[in-house]
Amino acid sequence: MPQNLKPSSLFLGVNIDHVATVRQARYRQEPDLTHPKVEPDILALALAAEKGGADGITVHLREDRRHIQDADLFRLREAIETRLNFEMACTDAMVEIALKLKPKSVCLVPEAREEVTTEGGLDVLAQQSRVQAVVDAMNAAGIVASLFIDPTMAQIEAAKAAGALAVELHTGSFANAYYSDGRVQATETLKQASAHAHAQGLIVNAGHGINYDNITTIRTIPELYELNIGHSIVSRALSIGLEEAVREMKSLMC
Repeated sequence: MPQNLKPSSLFLGVNIDHVATVRQARYRQEPDLTHPKVEPDILALALAAEKGGADGITVHLREDRRHIQDADLFRLREAIETRLNFEMACTDAMVEIALKLKPKSVCLVPEAREEVTTEGGLDVLAQQSRVQAVVDAMNAAGIVASLFIDPTMAQIEAAKAAGALAVELHTGSFANAYYSDGRVQATETLKQASAHAHAQGLIVNAGHGINYDNITTIRTIPELYELNIGHSIVSRALSIGLEEAVREMKSLMC
């Protein structure tokens, strides 16, 4: 999507990995994840998220398959009404899956087996040629490639050089600093990175640690196009349901 196309309000991609985490806690060995006994039903909740106003569904297929499973990808791809954003590591196996799946977009992320969730941005500078090869493969297949990076000028420029159409700025540092004295500086860093990425002609997305409080700051950054939010929405859904949790977040993003 051309970078000069800006929605009237931020788009919201809802990450449903943690829905799958709950399912896998009980049904890790179940071969048929569509069986009526298997709960929660990841597809039903993806559709609920769409009903609440989600503009897309985001999933991360990890190499150890700790939550999302291969079968989930294709089931979601066929059934959701918005668009599928596939988070993936820069491996040959994941590239092969992405080219079969043909999602609307992919986001290339780092992956460490010991982490519970992705805790840092992709170091594009350290693996420029590999990242560029994956981006080239996605571009050739008509899949929008985004890079999940820390909000630094060097990583943004490396992402541009790798041929990415978009970046997703890692907002973890901002989220961690939000309730501390570092909030102002972290916000300024994010604003400067967003402006620089936009100036490079990149679509600028953001994600990680965004919640119902700090969204009031995030939404004021003019260059941002889409936010990918998972943990906070799924957590809120435990109290009010996923559809309403998404609807509430969307209202705060306006």
